[in-house]
Amino acid sequence: MSAEEKPLFSVVKGEPTAEELAALTAVVLAAASGGGEPERPPASAWAARSGQTRKPLDHGPGAWRASGLPR
Repeated sequence: MSAEEKPLFSVVKGEPTAEELAALTAVVLAAASGGGEPERPPASAWAARSGQTRKPLDHGPGAWRASGLPR
């Protein structure tokens, strides 16, 4: 190893086998190359919370009559 190269990680306690080091290297490299969070599909209209909330009630003269009309 040259003076310019730094190790990716080092074992500070214990004596891992070659297989354990290979597994650790694979996990660290996979985590480092990950593309961030997985892409989630858009929520369906059935799951939208806005459809579960009530619209505000109008008040004033004739409001009771207008409440039966379509919005």
